[in-house]
Amino acid sequence: METQIYKGKRIRFHWLKITKKKELTKNTFSLELEIPEELKDEFRFEAGQFVSIQFKSHHKEVINDYSMTSAPYEDKIALGIKINSEEGATAQLFKNYNVGDKLLVSEPNGRFTLISKPSEFRTIIAFAAGIGITPILSHFKNILYNEPRTRLFLFYGNKSSEDLAYRELLDNLARKCGERLQVFYFFSQEKTDNKFFSGRLDEKKLNLIINQILHLDDTDEESTIWDAVDDVLICGKGDMIKTLANACYHHGIPKKNIHFELFEEFNDDIYPIEKEFPLIEDIAIDFTMLGREYQTVIPNNKEKILQQLLIQKFPVPYSCKSGICGSCECILEEGEVDLLENEYLTEKEEAKGHILACMSIIKSKKLKLNFDLT
Repeated sequence: METQIYKGKRIRFHWLKITKKKELTKNTFSLELEIPEELKDEFRFEAGQFVSIQFKSHHKEVINDYSMTSAPYEDKIALGIKINSEEGATAQLFKNYNVGDKLLVSEPNGRFTLISKPSEFRTIIAFAAGIGITPILSHFKNILYNEPRTRLFLFYGNKSSEDLAYRELLDNLARKCGERLQVFYFFSQEKTDNKFFSGRLDEKKLNLIINQILHLDDTDEESTIWDAVDDVLICGKGDMIKTLANACYHHGIPKKNIHFELFEEFNDDIYPIEKEFPLIEDIAIDFTMLGREYQTVIPNNKEKILQQLLIQKFPVPYSCKSGICGSCECILEEGEVDLLENEYLTEKEEAKGHILACMSIIKSKKLKLNFDLT
């Protein structure tokens, strides 16, 4: 085991062996990693989680996060990885590491998860774009295996059919579980026989999906499939998540039932801020991070805590600035804040004083935070 500081947190890594490597499209590939018997407990995971991998790229050590496509019952770690450029780190990972090699892999992390409800009748829909399909695959395999009464709908967008990863696997799942899983492919840069499936997944496309695909419910003649939706999963780039999350919300899905995973840094709020706050100026902030104590004064509370500290060049941990990833989670030890949106923290964590710095507006003249959660 090795401990690394990554995104401002201490993370535990272990050596795992590559057992399978496969090219999926011209710029995506999959890796499968073996979990040794002595590490089974450390690598127990939930559908929708990710691991971080440390590897060499151009003679430097880098760490990247990758979502798992494997479901917990499969007893392995399978990853789908996109190569963003020929000289990028993921290209080096593909070129230089092969079956039999070992990689430093973090213990599973992430909150893009669902509570399993095997005895309930549920309807879950998912929107994915590109490599954003990876955690959705983990979820869908897990649900099909554990929840015999849940039906699933997947709306999967890509530039073209050549860019579509995991098509064979998805088609096989749909054939095997046809009454419970329907998959629809959309292409933004390729003509399709049916214009319905051309274009990006956005608010307009969602309206069409609700009216033309999710309209008639065979299980209840008095309502639509959309009316029966229990949870929505969205994974892709920030703009897509923002557009679809707001569209789903405006079409009646509660925010707590809209779950998303971000695959890039995104600096916007997912939902518009609907509150106004009294102006507070000259706010004193003390905070602990990686064992060090910091003190500063910020001019006012017009921006959220994380953004204020980043402006002053403090190395606070963050990844998304949108309340999704949880990197900026900390404990509020003194003072008062308003947590605007929360896709990450549990009710128990909030009750214990945990907040997300990127989503918190200060409501007191003094604040004391602790980023060292362990």
